[in-house]
Amino acid sequence: MAMSAGSDDGEPMMDMNTTPLIDVMLVLLIMFIITLPIPTHAVKVDLPVNDPNAVKPPVDPIKNKIAIDAAGTITWNGAPVNDTTLRQYLDTSAAMTPEPELQFQPDRNSRYEVVDNTLAIIKRSAVTKLGFVGNEQYYKDF
Repeated sequence: MAMSAGSDDGEPMMDMNTTPLIDVMLVLLIMFIITLPIPTHAVKVDLPVNDPNAVKPPVDPIKNKIAIDAAGTITWNGAPVNDTTLRQYLDTSAAMTPEPELQFQPDRNSRYEVVDNTLAIIKRSAVTKLGFVGNEQYYKDF
């Protein structure tokens, strides 16, 4: 089978040859892409400076830990606190979105009344995420 390039009756072909048009359009497109300026946009961001002497905020947005030692000292993330300061930290923690986790770890030799008073302060502060840490120390007691 042979291909026919035109009509068989000897008349000229009436279709337009689009190959040169496509070639010119591709060259123009490539020239347009080459002449585009390189984007050099920069966004100015003021990053925080890590100061080793800076004071950490007392309420951590992820998790906070209340511990009671054998002497009855209540600590918030390792720093000793009194009942009033503890309540302020708990109220600040409960107001955060999302609320950070509160971990409670009393020492096995701490007085029950100190632990009970601390739990009452936690309950009055409307903290909803409370977990007890270190319960494995009591497994031989029962």
